Amino acid sequence: MHRRNFIKSSVLASTACMVPAFLSHTQPGRNLWGSRSGKVLVVIQLSGGNDGLNTVIPYEDAAYYQLRPTLGIAKNEVLKISELIGLHPALAPLEKLYREGGVSIVNNVGYPNPDRSHFRSMDIWHTASDSSAYWNTGWLGRYLDHECAGKPAYHALEVDDGLSLALKGEHRSGFAMSSAQRIQRAARQGFLQAIDQAPSTEDHKVAYLYKTLRETRQSAEYLYQQSKVHKSSVAYPDSKFATDLRQIAELMTADTDTRIYYVSLGGFDTHAGQLNRQARLLKEYAEGVAAFAEDLQRNRLWEDTLVMTFSEFGRRARQNAGGGTDHGTANNVFLMGGQLRQTGLYNPGPDLSRLQDDDLMFDIDFRRIYATVLDRWLEADAAQILQGRFELLGCV
Repeated sequence: MHRRNFIKSSVLASTACMVPAFLSHTQPGRNLWGSRSGKVLVVIQLSGGNDGLNTVIPYEDAAYYQLRPTLGIAKNEVLKISELIGLHPALAPLEKLYREGGVSIVNNVGYPNPDRSHFRSMDIWHTASDSSAYWNTGWLGRYLDHECAGKPAYHALEVDDGLSLALKGEHRSGFAMSSAQRIQRAARQGFLQAIDQAPSTEDHKVAYLYKTLRETRQSAEYLYQQSKVHKSSVAYPDSKFATDLRQIAELMTADTDTRIYYVSLGGFDTHAGQLNRQARLLKEYAEGVAAFAEDLQRNRLWEDTLVMTFSEFGRRARQNAGGGTDHGTANNVFLMGGQLRQTGLYNPGPDLSRLQDDDLMFDIDFRRIYATVLDRWLEADAAQILQGRFELLGCV
């Protein structure tokens, strides 16, 4: 088998580096370590920069309506959660979950010297680096490096065709698949099945590629078999985002050996025509998450699940001339689950009298949230993974 044909023929070669090594001996349909133990983290990324000020709304602040004369959400439409703060009406599907104590909202989240580029700011959030540093490993990838080396350990699964930087480590990375059926069909190519009988080679690079592709095929078969174990009875909305969450819920209920799930919802770059667009996206998000929470509650998994929703940055406080908002800085982060220590509003909303160039000022470094999740939820050495110490929050 020629190396060039080997690489060109495999549809999985480009994602081979995404395979966790500890799945190399997993047999399809078999849970290698028995029942799932420990807690599960589900990360939801709102790509494009969701407008946090129209998500968690200071409806009693006159400055809000002065800054947004046509974009401000009317006071009588806001879902009031305190005497000062309310939620966008499109988040109504989450209101019950909020009232039941399943949501904690962290406001004014950001980092020093913020960058307004989508790509750069997302890299900063993915890697947990300073804004002046450039790292090539993600915070969850380093978790895998640290926690999984040399022993059977949890792994991370992104529901997408490509793997985000957040899940890429130096030695271990998460696994990416948009559909268990799709990746299973790719894994059953005759070419890939023939790898098991491929002759040994002294070329270390080729040998490593053979080994990684074997692991990819075995992992794909395992996830496909797990995807057939349980089918949800909950009525999910008809959207790709909800379908992705359904797939996660089904894998969790099937006792799949996955500790971290990662999923994205895009389209939040609302420079123009924001009112209708953000409302549609927030409704899609809220309906999907509400169904997901109901699914996990029915299957007694909600207590062991933490859902974290973030976006790479918020938007400017002042609306622009196009009926939208431009790239900003601080934003809110939603944490959901059955074991939150502090629910509701974790801290006050943004102070609109304290703006810098029409940008909201951040109060909480996002790495404090990561440190809290790593330390208290994943029970990992947050300081080592984040390469620095950050004060923990009290909500998890």
